[in-house]
Amino acid sequence: MPDLLIELLSEEIPARMQAAAAEDLKRLVADGLAEAGLSHDDAASLVTPRRLVLTVSGLPKMSQATREERKGPSVNAPEKALDGFLRSTGLSKEDLEARDGKKGQVWFAVIEREGRPTSAIVAEVLDVVIRHFPWPKSMRWGSGSLRWVRPLHSIICLLSDADEIQIVDLEVDGIRAGNRTVGHRFMAPEPIIVTSCADYLAKMNGARVLVSAKEREEIIVRNATRLAEERGLEVVDDTDLLSEVAGLVEWPVVLLGEIGEEFLDLPTEVLRTSMRVHQKFFSAGDSSSRITHFIAVADRETADEGATIMAGNQKVLRARLSDAKFFWENDLRVARDGMKAWTDMLGKVTFHNRLGSQAGRIDRIAASAREIASALGADPDRAAAAARIAKADLSSEMVCEFAELQGIMGEYYALAAGRSAEVARVAREHYQPLGPSDDVPDGLLSVAVALADKIDTLAAFWAIDERPTGSKDPFALRRAALGVIRLILENELRLSICEIAVEPSRRAATDAVEHGSNDDEGKELQLMVVEEDYRQGPNGPLPRGILEFLHDRMKVFLRGKGVRHDVIDACLAMPGADDLTLLVRRSTALAAFLDTEDGENLTQGYKRAHNILKQAEEKDGVEYALDPDQKLAETDEERSLFDALERAESAIRPAMKSEDFEAAMLAMADLRGPIDGFFDAVQVNAADERLRRNRLNLLHRISETCLAVADLNRIEG
Repeated sequence: MPDLLIELLSEEIPARMQAAAAEDLKRLVADGLAEAGLSHDDAASLVTPRRLVLTVSGLPKMSQATREERKGPSVNAPEKALDGFLRSTGLSKEDLEARDGKKGQVWFAVIEREGRPTSAIVAEVLDVVIRHFPWPKSMRWGSGSLRWVRPLHSIICLLSDADEIQIVDLEVDGIRAGNRTVGHRFMAPEPIIVTSCADYLAKMNGARVLVSAKEREEIIVRNATRLAEERGLEVVDDTDLLSEVAGLVEWPVVLLGEIGEEFLDLPTEVLRTSMRVHQKFFSAGDSSSRITHFIAVADRETADEGATIMAGNQKVLRARLSDAKFFWENDLRVARDGMKAWTDMLGKVTFHNRLGSQAGRIDRIAASAREIASALGADPDRAAAAARIAKADLSSEMVCEFAELQGIMGEYYALAAGRSAEVARVAREHYQPLGPSDDVPDGLLSVAVALADKIDTLAAFWAIDERPTGSKDPFALRRAALGVIRLILENELRLSICEIAVEPSRRAATDAVEHGSNDDEGKELQLMVVEEDYRQGPNGPLPRGILEFLHDRMKVFLRGKGVRHDVIDACLAMPGADDLTLLVRRSTALAAFLDTEDGENLTQGYKRAHNILKQAEEKDGVEYALDPDQKLAETDEERSLFDALERAESAIRPAMKSEDFEAAMLAMADLRGPIDGFFDAVQVNAADERLRRNRLNLLHRISETCLAVADLNRIEG
């Protein structure tokens, strides 16, 4: 059984596209072969900066012959229906058979396909894949029509086994498939002829090309660690940079360089970011975590063992770090002057054309931070002061050069301005968490400002009706919502989302009106609407809309922790659902309860009681919600249920008041046996109307007792 080797050699593929391109090549070719009836044992894709490689093992020499019978329309169907059927089968009317069906004669198509050589199928599949490859960006060159990420130079398409080596007959835009390639651009540019997958991998390695990105990453890590340890240093982990650098070289050569002494007083983050962004260098630090060296990865071996390369790298790095040092020293002068120049500049920076400036946004955040800090027991004045300088570094030269340092530089500059460590730390931490794995701040000032920042983001874009749709979320509102959720849950805060969102919503809506209309009369009417919404407090449209959005994100968050969606819905329907910490505690307790046999059976018993009650109320046109009379109980099972409900209610009320949901659900679990016994022994719809009404009222009491814990109507099954 032959193996397939494909290599697509081009100019350099951007590192960020390589992994996806390798997977796309494997997926598209494998799918195309499968659709054509070719099975295979295994497929593996590899990628370097210049080539996409695919190996497919265990292909048959020919596809199997197939015979398919397909039922078509009635023989009396309109011509259009028949024409569509013929087009789908590729047959003519003379090829069809009329067969008897249940409702008359029906056309049948018998489609027979002969087996085809694998080489012909591979040629067709690869031709389509190359011409329609899903590059994020592609280009045309020369006079051809083919679009590829960079100019495509050659194609290897080879079928080989122990008996035969076959070059697949394929030509794409003037490029004919063959069995030739080249090695490393500088160290082995001579043509190479390959005969099989194994031969290709061996010859590539000999020609200074490592086609496995994983192998290149391992070599970089291993050699960088060795060089650093020889000097008593440690390489700073950077997974993203490692992946990028491995996509820039075909033959990684790791070199260690030293940072100039005059730059070592720069903040660690500045050194790392400047080297990483501009030069793709790894950082290496000493035992005190001070960055003193860098790791460069070259794409070739040299006679002087990289000395010339390192000299060039150090020259360029000196220029880059000189710029960074200039920014740092200029920024420090502004910071020591109180940062007023920066905060004034933010008044001229637009946050959004319908929401005003960054300075206006900071005013809103500072006001919200004051209110949230008060609710958390923190100092409101310090929270507001921290919020006012938290984004000052957005005007700094360093952050203008390296946007990823926002907040980080803010902390340095706040300390330089004489602010306390706690206030300065807010500048760094109020952006957190930036993602699901990012750290969550725990200092009360940082938490207050972080919540104010994220809630203002939600309120502001809600006010101008810019909300996420489908996969589109241009203003990262889902990330802001997840940040609010994690800040509250991981700090176990007890806050009403609607209450803390009222004032931010009013302020954001007011600013949206002020900046969104030039019509004074229309603006006045819109402001009146905002004030009317504000009077509704937590039940106004903006706070409620934000809460619903947070609930949607909570569902995703809790499902990720294994809580069923119906359990979440059952808890969202209860009072206090705008207290996210309370919501999680109730959801996890209910989920654990429903995983038990008692929980599952009690839910079924509750639903049986609820359904009988609702059917009776619909039939009779009345609501059975009076207190049932235990004196009318006729059986031991009925009296046992009365007693069990009394015990459960006595336990559930204080447990719910103290938010001990586990205790409340244990008390509810004790109802399982009495409810089962009641339904086994008692006929609810008794002939005696007085007994029937009393038993229906008893079902209502069962329902009310269970619903005090969660809305079990929303539990599925």
